Amino acid sequence: MSRSQQCVLVWYGDTFDPDLIHSIFKLIWKRTSARDEDTPLIDVEADGGTSKRARPLLLANAGALKISCELLRLFVTEAVQRAAIIAEAEGTEKIEPTHLERILPQLLLDF
Repeated sequence: MSRSQQCVLVWYGDTFDPDLIHSIFKLIWKRTSARDEDTPLIDVEADGGTSKRARPLLLANAGALKISCELLRLFVTEAVQRAAIIAEAEGTEKIEPTHLERILPQLLLDF
């Protein structure tokens, strides 16, 4: 599979695929939980009345996933645009990793 085909697979309409982002979030949550063994991976939630059940903290609200996808799309778009400006100022048409490194500090402050 070519690199351009891989990039197409992560897009879902005009944004990232929510299932992909949810999978990434779950992976990070599992790794964080495994690293921080003191933090339990269980959330106790009221389940109607006084009974309580434990459920894993690996769930994400659909609205939160949609907003996360949009935020990531904006972040990536802004990073590419800023890096393209730096590349153009240097007289090149190709964005190099150094261009991204140069814009990253201010981009992170802006987000």
